[in-house]
Amino acid sequence: MLTQTATGDSRYSFWLRVREFAVPPSMIETATARRCAGDWAGACAAAGIDIDFNLRSVARSHGQELAAQVRADLRHLAPDLLRWHMPRIAPDGLLRPGLTLSLARYDAPGRDGTCAVHLVARTPPAWADAGQRISLALWDGSHSEAGDRRHPHPRPNRRFRLDLHRHLWDVRRTDELRIRSGADRPAEDNGGFLTDPELPVDPKLPTDPELPVDPEVLGMVPPGRRCAVDRWAAEARILLRAEGRSEGTFLVRFGARHRLVLDLVADNDGVGPPALRLSAASADGVVSALPALPVLPDAATWVLPDLELLRTGSIEVDRLHPLVASALVPNHSPDHSQDHSPEHSPDHSPAGSPRIADRAGQPHLVECRGARHRIGLVNGVLAPLDHDPAEIRREELLAALTGTPVPCLQAIDEAHRHPECLTDVRERLDHGDTAGALAVVEGLLGPDALLRNGALRDELEAAAQRRITYGLFRAGLIGPAPGRIVHPDRRRPRDRRSRPRRATFS
Repeated sequence: MLTQTATGDSRYSFWLRVREFAVPPSMIETATARRCAGDWAGACAAAGIDIDFNLRSVARSHGQELAAQVRADLRHLAPDLLRWHMPRIAPDGLLRPGLTLSLARYDAPGRDGTCAVHLVARTPPAWADAGQRISLALWDGSHSEAGDRRHPHPRPNRRFRLDLHRHLWDVRRTDELRIRSGADRPAEDNGGFLTDPELPVDPKLPTDPELPVDPEVLGMVPPGRRCAVDRWAAEARILLRAEGRSEGTFLVRFGARHRLVLDLVADNDGVGPPALRLSAASADGVVSALPALPVLPDAATWVLPDLELLRTGSIEVDRLHPLVASALVPNHSPDHSQDHSPEHSPDHSPAGSPRIADRAGQPHLVECRGARHRIGLVNGVLAPLDHDPAEIRREELLAALTGTPVPCLQAIDEAHRHPECLTDVRERLDHGDTAGALAVVEGLLGPDALLRNGALRDELEAAAQRRITYGLFRAGLIGPAPGRIVHPDRRRPRDRRSRPRRATFS
């Protein structure tokens, strides 16, 4: 599930930022509590996921049986886990825009026999991605729904699909992550795996037999890519079985320009497992001339980012999603994977402690006229603590007359206009964590502070304007955006310069 940036270190820092901000612990805690209470719609709302269909309408159009299947899947959907595993793009780690991926496939009676109905997850186009929200819809190929008409790519993407990887969103299947990611085996220095300390291995869990891989296949993998080559054969078998075959040819995509055609062939004696071989099309370089082939899902192509971070020591288990942590390291607090009560405080969230401690009420030291003075919260606003009120009024009047006030007031003004935590606030706003961004601001300036003109206020106003744009997109009142024009409020002052073509992460 990972493609390359410039270096391995940048890849790790990318995923660390994603794990830091994209799915905050408060979202995981709230969504899990509502899901465990049977409120699947409330869990989706807590995870920033919109529902674009009504189950009663589904029963009328596709029958009670299909509606019951959809309802069962929604009850076991972990929306925060789905957000955790959604494909992302560099450099900011935002959700891959304009994407439709299939979560589940159902067979329903149609006019010409049986038709396929997909439960899909969609991300809005880049110009309307405020809040990083995801929508759930049903797609049957008719384009009759309003969401199908609004979305730039309503058809499920063959490369990004989770219907063959239900363990990435279905709580009934999360234990499969350990085997499907290769975490049940020691790390090896081939196929993109790392030589690091072994993760705990549970001998009770069944594992798929290691299917043979042609050394020629390893030689065709682009250098530096963290590909799960040792899992490709097993994953290809799952893919081809979904197509009604036990062996055949399939396509592996490493990005926009790198493709590899492989064959899963049966053992000569018909006794051993099928083997992975390089197709003649890849050797001849005529991949583009081939007919449509089954595409190995992106989730099966790359090494799981969380597994890489664990094996390199870049992240602690407590900072992973609880369901991911319990699957990759089963002996680590297994009770957190299923039991979340609403009483859990943020300081004891199973996903780890908050990233930034609450600084409300804690004074800060400032060098002021040869002494160290304190500034802190007084009656809900940031104020100097070591100056008397009369002196503060004089200094404020001096500042209003374009004079230079004391350093304490300068520090307060700087905190309002361009605080040190601005980067963290911006990251949270970009990933849709408005509550977390406001909590950081209130912890620094106080809940009753009036923001002054500056970069902090500009970021908050731009985020509000982008949410309005997303609402208009959802209502069908704006878009699609012509060409590749970026919404004017989406371009931040730091992004004025032209940026290189973005790499893809998933």
